[in-house]
Amino acid sequence: MGTIFRDADGACLAPHGSIVCIGAFDGVHRGHQALLAHARRRATARALTLVVLSFEPLPRQYFQGHDAVPRLSSPRQRMRLLAAHAELVGILRFGSRLAHTRAEDFVRQVLVARLAAREVWVGPGFRFGHERRGDLDLLRTLGALYGFSADAIEAQHDDGARISSSRIRAALGDGEFALAARMLGRPFTMEGHVVRGRQLGRKLGYPTANLRIPYGRAPISGIFAVRVHGAGMQHWPAVASLGTRPTVNGVEPLLEAHLFDFDGDLYGRMLQVEFVAKLRDELRFDGLPALVEQMHRDAAQAREILARGPNLEEALTQ
Repeated sequence: MGTIFRDADGACLAPHGSIVCIGAFDGVHRGHQALLAHARRRATARALTLVVLSFEPLPRQYFQGHDAVPRLSSPRQRMRLLAAHAELVGILRFGSRLAHTRAEDFVRQVLVARLAAREVWVGPGFRFGHERRGDLDLLRTLGALYGFSADAIEAQHDDGARISSSRIRAALGDGEFALAARMLGRPFTMEGHVVRGRQLGRKLGYPTANLRIPYGRAPISGIFAVRVHGAGMQHWPAVASLGTRPTVNGVEPLLEAHLFDFDGDLYGRMLQVEFVAKLRDELRFDGLPALVEQMHRDAAQAREILARGPNLEEALTQ
């Protein structure tokens, strides 16, 4: 597990030199994994420190706010996935100062002074620095001055199409969770600590574990067949709602999972919800009786889907 650092300034973290790969890494999908694996091979071959460099919030979130495209991974998920690949993981605080840092200054202050970069690896179409003026050509030009090389790996493809975060979001939006899992290299999941809700589900016969979505808009919404992990559970079958609960005048986006045949206290526990299939969109019903009737149908459909075969993680290894 790699060491995390957040600051662009400070003493050199890799005095013997490093291999650096830079990107947003939202979702840490197979395209990102190819970049990380390539950088790992280069670091091993040259006996240098591998550094993964990213930002939080993601630059697009900083500039676009709520209008930014939904994220595929929470800050915690992304940090954990990246830390599995490198000795050092930089999740730099992206604010006004970094947003206004010229590309040339970023190279000098971060890549050279902070990380002693010997090689820098990026993905296709990489841009950086104030007004996104930096690119691979600038990295190569500055590398010749400061003593590092720079290059990009080729895009990775699935079924003839490029793997990208936008394509994964589109697959999720279409309910194509198997396709999304192929491109991610693992099932799509959301995670969080269980929080106390209004306990309306318990009164209606469907107690739920409630997880807030604190890191921006979710890439999906609706009612889903899911499996829940954490708190000693693996692949626990459940039905989940992700949205604003219009029938009961909900406002804050919430992920609510009803775990089948479960009786226990999950408040405060960290859970991970694996999405298997979409059942329907979120709807407004004319009163609670109609809502409960639909909840019965949703639960029965989710049970049927989850009983059919192996989970997505097992299917990826077959």
